Amino acid sequence: MYKMTAVTLGPVATNCYTIINEDTNEAIMIDASGNPVRLLHEINSKGAKPVALLLTHGHFDHVDAADKIKSEYPDIQIYIGENDADILKDPFINLSMSFMGEGVSVRADKTVEDGEEIELIGIKIKCIEVPGHTKGGMCYYMPGLNSIFDGDTLFHGSIGRSDFPTGDAEALVNNIKNKLLTLPEDTRVFPGHDSETTIGWEKENNYYFK
Repeated sequence: MYKMTAVTLGPVATNCYTIINEDTNEAIMIDASGNPVRLLHEINSKGAKPVALLLTHGHFDHVDAADKIKSEYPDIQIYIGENDADILKDPFINLSMSFMGEGVSVRADKTVEDGEEIELIGIKIKCIEVPGHTKGGMCYYMPGLNSIFDGDTLFHGSIGRSDFPTGDAEALVNNIKNKLLTLPEDTRVFPGHDSETTIGWEKENNYYFK
């Protein structure tokens, strides 16, 4: 049995997700912003152990709590798409200097590539790279949970910005069409900001795909 919780934190209201395997008491986190105490509350209150932090991309508002979580749980493995690893480390490209006035630099323990399949806490995860918001944005598709965690790629009725360094508007739209909208229509989409949606709703209603 799996339990998912979400908390919205950080300077630009980032959705951070936690999934706990209630049989093994292991947990994975998706993105980490803002107050790490709040992020870890659900895990700690259940006596669970976080084993992995999956970062959807390298922008500061999705990663600025990562090092603090790592300091509390040194064994946790931080994952990011291979093409965003350098953004994660660079305070200028990851926008922390311009938005926060101080640099955030995080090093991943592991990188994943497009199409790679991993398994964590009993969940099979397909890594789908969708360049456009950043050059190596990674979406984590979990067929067994009928869910995808897509960072700032696809939003409810919208898409991510493409005017930051390494962004590409045309690539973003085309990659969403070819890589995400081909998933089952009842797939739940958990974005990095705002409310959840489904693939079917976005195919039918999202302005960018008309």
